[in-house]
Amino acid sequence: MSHAFYTALGFVAVGEPGDDGLPEPLQFRISAGLRVMLIPAVGFGWVIGRRRRSPRSAHECLVVIGLATDAEVDELMRRAQDAGADIVFEAENQTWGPVPVDDLAETRSPDAYAGAFADPDGHMWQVTRADGVLIR
Repeated sequence: MSHAFYTALGFVAVGEPGDDGLPEPLQFRISAGLRVMLIPAVGFGWVIGRRRRSPRSAHECLVVIGLATDAEVDELMRRAQDAGADIVFEAENQTWGPVPVDDLAETRSPDAYAGAFADPDGHMWQVTRADGVLIR
């Protein structure tokens, strides 16, 4: 399921294929310096040592993908949903920071165009228009 999900997002699996034809360990190139490696829970101990794994509902990391345009953000969010992601919040203009919701329209303009989803394993991803900062 994870291979199909990440492939549907447009990410490329990298590495030497195992007996099942998939790279072992399963990893995807997200950008020039970022890969996501998927390791089964039973094989994860070598990565975290004596540290305990977090419960499935806990999120210790948010992966942010910066794209050049709102349309690219919308497209990746659509592909994620079509592939089975749970949409955490729809892509739209977001205003970040400690501003009361009632005051948003009057005090600040949107900081970013962004959406977020949880992949089939429950990991959180945010897709944002990067305005030159985080371009993939």
